[in-house]
Amino acid sequence: MGQESIVQSPESKVGLSNGPPILVLATRNPGKIVEISELLAGLDVRIRSLADYPDIGEIVEDGRTFAENAVKKATTVALETGELALADDSGLEVQALGGRPGILSNRYAPTPRERNERLLQELQDVEMALRTARFVCVAALADRQGHAVARTGFCEGRIALAPAGEAGFGYDPIFLLPDLGVTMAQLTCEEKNRISHRGKAFCAIREVLEHVLAEHGGLIPMP
Repeated sequence: MGQESIVQSPESKVGLSNGPPILVLATRNPGKIVEISELLAGLDVRIRSLADYPDIGEIVEDGRTFAENAVKKATTVALETGELALADDSGLEVQALGGRPGILSNRYAPTPRERNERLLQELQDVEMALRTARFVCVAALADRQGHAVARTGFCEGRIALAPAGEAGFGYDPIFLLPDLGVTMAQLTCEEKNRISHRGKAFCAIREVLEHVLAEHGGLIPMP
């Protein structure tokens, strides 16, 4: 798993909070908030999201990699709020499409349903054995000084011939897990978190967060 650190000079806008530290999830996506909150269950933090900070505008994801986008979102939110911030960027890479949609996964079409339909259309003549794909997630943790670290998780699978399942979100209904014979959208949240790209990335970043909280007073140690 990779690690990425950056240093920025601006000071935080908000002072330290009383009580358990606040951890801001750099998303307004309800599905992500639920998933990430479950992955962080048991930590002595108060979880917030961008829904609690309406003054923070949309953060443009203009990076060339998942890591660049995740780190940008985390550091932007940490510097704006003065709190620890956690962000992720994730997407789907399909081998038969040369890695598309990749970092454009959330912009491949206007709605999740249309994104799935477009992908299935592009793969309509591709046999199942060649429909290999993987989900990628980079989770980034940033502190109020703009320091950040990132961790990466993967989940291998294939693109199904048709959507199946009602759980999850995004490409989950068409992401087939061959060993289980079901799509990601047919798993419970607990089952998904054990094997998913996001579960793996956030399990790794959780270890970093625990270390930062226990030994470094909420600041990420720099090399």
